[in-house]
Amino acid sequence: MPSIHALANPARFLKIARPLTPVLFWAGVVLAAIGAWAGLTQTPPDYLQGDSVRILYIHVPSAWLGMGGWSGIAMSSIAYLVWRHPLANIAARAIAPAGAMFAGLCLATGAIWGRPTWGTYWQWDGRLTSMLLLFFVYLAYIALARADADRGGDGRIPALFGIAGTVLLPVIRYSVIWWNTLHQGPSITLSGSSIDASLLWPLWYTLAGFSLFFAAVVLMRMRAMLAAQRVEARMRRMAGADEGRA
Repeated sequence: MPSIHALANPARFLKIARPLTPVLFWAGVVLAAIGAWAGLTQTPPDYLQGDSVRILYIHVPSAWLGMGGWSGIAMSSIAYLVWRHPLANIAARAIAPAGAMFAGLCLATGAIWGRPTWGTYWQWDGRLTSMLLLFFVYLAYIALARADADRGGDGRIPALFGIAGTVLLPVIRYSVIWWNTLHQGPSITLSGSSIDASLLWPLWYTLAGFSLFFAAVVLMRMRAMLAAQRVEARMRRMAGADEGRA
């Protein structure tokens, strides 16, 4: 089993990522499709929420990956600052758009869920507001990383921002406990689930499917970014050779 330091070698990483990407992508698509089909057709309506409860099969994985994506950015940023591995910086930048997409999907599905359940699309309570802030922090990170790359920065400023942004994660996680919010409390914890088993089982399929799809998207973006770096380096070498001949 190669170590993390060994995987930091771009050539070795690409050797593993190329065949792994389609496997993760199609496995994710199949599992998500099974979970969505089961959630829509094989589970009963909730006794209080009716059929609107079925949006949880998209909303919960989206919330999980919106928060998990920023955890990945933070861990990659720490690895970059400590070991100075360029791949860690690339990983953080590759994760950000995918994490932002799922954070946005979490907000959108939450609003759709909220209208029939709470009587409103939006409420400025702790969970919703902190998740919206995370979405904006994603956008800020993407803009900062792009600006840093355009000016030839070394990636330290985006990495520090990626670590600092983790303060939002416990706020999102515990907001429903710390404050009296419209959003219900934690439905799934280490001690069990408050969701009935007849409704819960398709969620594991969509959670696994969305997670594998997320990983595939990140690998695709990392491969594209490495390819762009190689092209840019080759063009610089060609430009240098032309200047030398002149």
